[in-house]
Amino acid sequence: MEELLRKLYEDAQKEILSADSLQQIENLRVKYLGKKGELTQILRGMGSLKPEERPVIGQIANEIREKIEGLLTETKNKIAQLEKEKRIKNEYIDITMPGKPYEYGHKHPMTQVLDEIKKIFLGLGFSIAEGPEIEFTYYNFEALNTPEDHPARDLQDTFYVTSDILLRTQTSPVQVRTMEKNKPPIRVISPGRVYRSDEIDATHSPVFHQMEGLVVDEGITMGDLKGVLNIFAKKFFGEDTQTKFRPHYFPFTEPSAEMDVSCFACGGKGCRVCGYTGWIEILGAGMVHPNVLRMSGIDPEKYSGFAFGLGIDRITMLKYGIEDLRLLFENDLRFIQQF
Repeated sequence: MEELLRKLYEDAQKEILSADSLQQIENLRVKYLGKKGELTQILRGMGSLKPEERPVIGQIANEIREKIEGLLTETKNKIAQLEKEKRIKNEYIDITMPGKPYEYGHKHPMTQVLDEIKKIFLGLGFSIAEGPEIEFTYYNFEALNTPEDHPARDLQDTFYVTSDILLRTQTSPVQVRTMEKNKPPIRVISPGRVYRSDEIDATHSPVFHQMEGLVVDEGITMGDLKGVLNIFAKKFFGEDTQTKFRPHYFPFTEPSAEMDVSCFACGGKGCRVCGYTGWIEILGAGMVHPNVLRMSGIDPEKYSGFAFGLGIDRITMLKYGIEDLRLLFENDLRFIQQF
């Protein structure tokens, strides 16, 4: 039996020292020292030994067990260390190498323009008012002095949900809702999305953005309107910007006008941007029609006001020299990253 034990140790030693993974070490532990291992199988034959031989064989068996356990532990530690070194080598990071740059997002060019416009008017004492994009025809048309036979109410120009509900064609309904809920003095701007049944091309879209402005108080005149818009033009386009007002027609203002600014690209000398006229039309404006004040619950004999509206999309295109409106809506990073 002693020879069997010595042979067992020699075999175990060879296999353990040649093992190259922790799983192999575990398998060898089970093979030689497990409950059904080879050492246990040999020791089951001790019953056939003479009484005086049993202590000797038992001591040899314990020594062999300890030696095998020692080999297993030592080899296991070596393999674990090698695996650790290999993992560290594979996961090595050269801290002297430059790091990978992170690309940070930024605001859309149209949002940048809107923020700049809002900052200007907030600085002039205006507040921001909002309203629903799905609107009643009353607020979109009747309350703005637009009769039923007006071309703007045509099915070809307006997205109707029902006969009296539509997608708003302008942000002017917010002005009416503001006047209904608040007593003068009123000084608000109302930016937002609007919808019209237009074909999509370089200058038209069925979804675009506007910003309306409204001031109502005692003694408001056309001079106040021109003064406010002149300040806006200089703040937004530059202090050398000149403004010009031309008579126009809007059903909700009287008198009405369109405002031009001197071309910021050529300084008014004439170029492709301004059509070689030196001027660029940017917004419509006028004194709030007495009928609009009256329908909103404000006495036109006591109060007067002015209103103006501009297209955020158009202003953005002018500011950045963008020639195709569709670029603002396609979310192409090659385009957006330029701003």
